[in-house]
Amino acid sequence: GRDDNNRHLILLAENQEGYKNLLKLVSQAHIDGFYYRPRVDKELLREHNKGLIALSACLAGEVSEHLLNDQIEMAVKSAFEYEEIFGKGNFYLEVQNHGLEEEQKVIRGMFQVHERTGIPMVATNDVHYINREDAFIQDVLICIQTGKTLTDSARMSFSSEEFFLKSEEEMELLFGEHLEILENTEIIADRCQVDFTFRESHLPEFEVPEGYTLDSYLRKKCYDAFPKFYPEQRTEEKERLDYELEVIAETGFSGYFLIVADFCQYARNNGIAVGPGRGSAAASMVSYLLQITAVDPLQHDLLFERFLNPERVSMPDIDIDFDPEGREKVINYVTEKYGADKVCQIITFGTLGAKAAIRDVGRVMGIPLARVDRVAKAIPNDLGMTLEKALNVSPELKRMLEEDEEINRLYEIARAIEGMPRHASTHAAGVVIAKKALNTYLPLQKTSDGNFTMTQFPMKTVEELGLLKMDFLGLRNLTILQESLRLIQENRGEKLDLQNIPLDDKATFAMLSTGNSTGVFQLESGGMRSVLKELKPSRFEDIIAVVALFRPGPMDQIPEFIRRKHGGEVSYLHPLLEPILKDTYGVIVYQEQVMQIARDLAGYSLGRADLLRRAMGKKDKKIMDEERQNFIYGLKDESGKEIIPGALRRGLSEKEAEEIFDLMAKFAEYGFNKGHATAYAVIAYQTAYLKANYPLEFNAALISTVMSSADKVSFYIHEARQSGIKILPPDVQYSQGGFSIEGDGIRFGLGAIRNVGLNVVEKIIEAREKEGPFKSLYDFCLRVDGKVLNKRVLESLLRGGALSSLCGRAQGLLALDTVLELAHQRQRDKESGQFSLFDFSDEVDEDVELPDVKEFDQREILKMEKEYLGLYLSGHPLESVLPKMKKLTSEDINTCLERNEERKVILGGIVTGYRTNVTRKGEMMASFVLEDLTGTMEVLVFPRVFAQCISLENDQIVIIKGRFNIQDEERKLFAETILDLEGAEEAARTKVWSEGNNYYRRGNQGSGGTPYQNGRNNSRLNNREVTVEAEEATVKNAEKKLFLRFPGEDTPLLEEILPILREFQGKYPVLFYFDKDKKLIQGKREFWVENKEELYESLSNILGESNVVWK
Repeated sequence: GRDDNNRHLILLAENQEGYKNLLKLVSQAHIDGFYYRPRVDKELLREHNKGLIALSACLAGEVSEHLLNDQIEMAVKSAFEYEEIFGKGNFYLEVQNHGLEEEQKVIRGMFQVHERTGIPMVATNDVHYINREDAFIQDVLICIQTGKTLTDSARMSFSSEEFFLKSEEEMELLFGEHLEILENTEIIADRCQVDFTFRESHLPEFEVPEGYTLDSYLRKKCYDAFPKFYPEQRTEEKERLDYELEVIAETGFSGYFLIVADFCQYARNNGIAVGPGRGSAAASMVSYLLQITAVDPLQHDLLFERFLNPERVSMPDIDIDFDPEGREKVINYVTEKYGADKVCQIITFGTLGAKAAIRDVGRVMGIPLARVDRVAKAIPNDLGMTLEKALNVSPELKRMLEEDEEINRLYEIARAIEGMPRHASTHAAGVVIAKKALNTYLPLQKTSDGNFTMTQFPMKTVEELGLLKMDFLGLRNLTILQESLRLIQENRGEKLDLQNIPLDDKATFAMLSTGNSTGVFQLESGGMRSVLKELKPSRFEDIIAVVALFRPGPMDQIPEFIRRKHGGEVSYLHPLLEPILKDTYGVIVYQEQVMQIARDLAGYSLGRADLLRRAMGKKDKKIMDEERQNFIYGLKDESGKEIIPGALRRGLSEKEAEEIFDLMAKFAEYGFNKGHATAYAVIAYQTAYLKANYPLEFNAALISTVMSSADKVSFYIHEARQSGIKILPPDVQYSQGGFSIEGDGIRFGLGAIRNVGLNVVEKIIEAREKEGPFKSLYDFCLRVDGKVLNKRVLESLLRGGALSSLCGRAQGLLALDTVLELAHQRQRDKESGQFSLFDFSDEVDEDVELPDVKEFDQREILKMEKEYLGLYLSGHPLESVLPKMKKLTSEDINTCLERNEERKVILGGIVTGYRTNVTRKGEMMASFVLEDLTGTMEVLVFPRVFAQCISLENDQIVIIKGRFNIQDEERKLFAETILDLEGAEEAARTKVWSEGNNYYRRGNQGSGGTPYQNGRNNSRLNNREVTVEAEEATVKNAEKKLFLRFPGEDTPLLEEILPILREFQGKYPVLFYFDKDKKLIQGKREFWVENKEELYESLSNILGESNVVWK
């Protein structure tokens, strides 16, 4: 059995040997000894005891445990045992004093053990945070970890605030009577002398044929491939190759390239798709010749120094995309080739981001969710956003902190924990390969699923230790390409080679120019489709550019790029810029262009130009000032030798040089790596080419890769139908596991049916191919292996329509149990050697007669399809009302999601998954999923709107006015009014629903209509839904007025406030003050209120107490 009585022990590495032993112990504790916690036994300690200093640890140590149990003899015995394990002078009795009663008992006992054994003592402090004042932050973190609040008296917490890093003076106050045990602390620290060697390469050994070195073998492989890729063998091509090989040899990375080329070749040999490249590796001709990448760097003006800079030597970074299913096979190959102890995955730590820190701390402090949500929303969503940055760029956040003491406290605590690790997981792509066993270099542990090993150090540390880090990435689009090619060959008999497709295909560019890029790699987002419509790309270079530009920062250059492409004036600050910027119409798009400008206009070497680019990207003012001088006036070394000629020597004026340097600096901040953009543009173009020229095969492959997501299957099927492709229902007579081609349509795959696994699909296809089409439901059950064809699977196939060619759904479901049991009994009889009349005659037709029952109506069939296929296939409940819905809504769900900005919207669709909840205040609210033909969205109905959906049911068609809300990665619709179609049409006729509310409107729809109330749709909204407008009203004589302050007139908070005001209608006027416009507006009489505490509390929870004032 297992010993659950774990004890603590402190191990310190005294020297390099001790550090290696510590790595082995820690790794083994996590990999072999893990049981709730990492553990080692004393035998393992004996095996790896050299170079270590051991301390008996805190109250949870073995010696301390015996002392707490008044077992002095056992304590002495344990102390001697540890001294025997680690050697005399290498084991210390540890004492701590955090003001705990138990510690005083242990201190007294430790002195007794010391007197009886002679084992030295040492005083320490248990450090959980750095400073005393951090105790509260530690408390907050524990609450976050355990899901408690600070007001919870039963929560886990430290018993004192003494667990910080104490100074020498503070330790002397605690142990001043025994200075020798404090001196031992310093002695131990002096003994610990471990040095880390960073950047020393530990590349695995790559075996080369006899007579070759790594350098010569790499050269041989490149020159063997050279004629195939460069048949003309021009001088400049050979010079480029020789230069790259020379730099690679000088930097000692020949083995690196051979290792990468080897596992890429393994992947290709085993039918695993490999991407055309990623990152700056596409700039290497060596990578291209070894088929690590599929991009010709000469054809696309890619600079080798952007990848491997001889003037700043660092490990090259080659990341490889594989199809997701093949990725694990490649990792297994590498593991087998180099040894399981030398290959593992890399850990990554999820840290608390700015918004997550605010939300977690808000929950712990017990602040109402609505208030915390407003603080979180005031933090911009920009990449790399911190709380400190947010305060500088968000006036709303600054205002909240100035006006609300509680929010200010929330912010300060959140800032203290921001960036702290929240959880550990496996890096999505990182794999490390080493020369020796990995636990020689770093500690290891198991992945969360226990199936693999991973490092305990994150990626940056792994790289600094000189270990080879590779990114093995799974890219679904490679699976789409590979499956498309298989289907093309199967369906048309064509063996298409994507490396040889024309890069000027008219059909491809015509399709992209219409924005029809759904499913096209990198080009399918709503924003990108809009750009494509305006850009109307006509050459491959346009796709490279748009991949590079469609990101925060450079996105601002897109309109100018488009204007220039379509005939706008293209100007250059100097004629020397034209050959560099011609392909991008005079706009700096790529980092490589900045390097080329430095080389061609100021005489920089490309290596030095890359250093300049890095400095510009980091905005290092000191280096930038130096480089500005170098760029304009040149640079000489101490001997007077010219290193950089400078722009003036190249014929530029000082003013021109200044302007060009400023231009470079501006664009270097967000210029994109052209090698990466080119490699990804290759996949984008290949997917677009297949979509334009082989739409059936491409769409079948595309949908097959998303079968695990019913929403995506539904969306892509809708898109395919929009382009005129027929989608055929699932059918056991014809369907494959995935989506397949049949005539001029795509057959629905059996693997996409709910509850139908691939093992069942394989058996169905195997039975069909072996004996031909199935003759009946019984024949199907008889021929498909009963071990996988159970009742649940058969019911799913029936309800999903996959057996409709054999029987009706109603018939099959009624006879399901009988047919299945008879078929399984027949299979068991055959297995046991029993025979029947049917086994001796071909003339006897073995079958089961099905009951004659009426088939389900179309509505029921559609419900089944939705449940089991994830979409409506044979029709759609919305098809008949689609023209009405387009007039009544502002947009469809997919458009709303793709715009990805918080705003007011009007959406329509079918209700699914309707459920109700009770809030902490005891109020009713609801949530459901709204679905239209383009997608789905979760809808929340808060208590004040809940009355509108009391009688709402699944499968009803509704029109919803609400606010599209984005919280972290979640996108939801907060409903404000829910109408049936009849009510929405009436609202559209009266044109009152969306007037004055800044709704984006697709038609002239308005609002009003029939909410769902009282079990029937029989009430009409007679009052007009309005925003606050100025209205003449006499308020002078009112004894009180309610003043509400808002950050801006078009604030979403207003939409939350109005329904609350209506709930408390009364005699007191309400005035609204909007900070943004410095405007005070008097509310209409329908918003006047009673002076009630509940009203004040509700408004304060949303606006903050300081913004709700009675006067």
